[in-house]
Amino acid sequence: MAMLEVKDLHVSYGMIQAIKGVSFEVNEGEVITLIGANGAGKTTILHTVTGLLKPKSGSILFEGKELSTTAPHKIVKYGMAHVPEGRRVFAGLTVYENLIMGAYTRNDKNEIEESLNMIYKRFPRLEERKKQLAGTLSGGEQQMLAMGRALMSKPKIILMDEPSMGLSPLFVTEVFDIIKQISASGTTVLLVEQNAKKALSIADRAYVLETGKIALTGNAKDLINDDKIKKAYLGE
Repeated sequence: MAMLEVKDLHVSYGMIQAIKGVSFEVNEGEVITLIGANGAGKTTILHTVTGLLKPKSGSILFEGKELSTTAPHKIVKYGMAHVPEGRRVFAGLTVYENLIMGAYTRNDKNEIEESLNMIYKRFPRLEERKKQLAGTLSGGEQQMLAMGRALMSKPKIILMDEPSMGLSPLFVTEVFDIIKQISASGTTVLLVEQNAKKALSIADRAYVLETGKIALTGNAKDLINDDKIKKAYLGE
């Protein structure tokens, strides 16, 4: 059984149908990427999976539990974390306070402290800036903080929405290296990313979205060499 299984998902904004019968699955330990042009529906899918939007119809199963009517905070408790587009750090709180907010579903203080130390080890820059207000960090540092905050919930799966958006090439490389490390440490990853080339270079499998439907699916290594994909998404 897949860890996450989305079946025949339909999502609308009023009269506008944004997602039209999308189905996909994510197996434990995989890095799966959803790629597609702006407005294809990638962010809408993540928002629906994490409970921020309610689907018109369809099923979202996470480890066999139906999520389509589940509140977002319960979904976090089940083991799913969301790194939103635009980072959405709490600008008026310190780096440390943002990280602690990520552990709000957990109760064991010793384990939370262990997780915090692990985050500082993975993101030394966050430890250096732990007393700094999050709103004063650079874009790349805020992205690291958003990822660290999500990891503080000890997720089984982490959903990332456009983690490289607006970052310098150096930070983009760093962020993708971190995603690879997160995957290697045993966390499953569902990645939405505008930088299709980078996404396909680290993913196991990919789903290509076009206007709310899945147009193509396959192994990432095959898709990165596919002429149609190269032309449409890789600028080749």
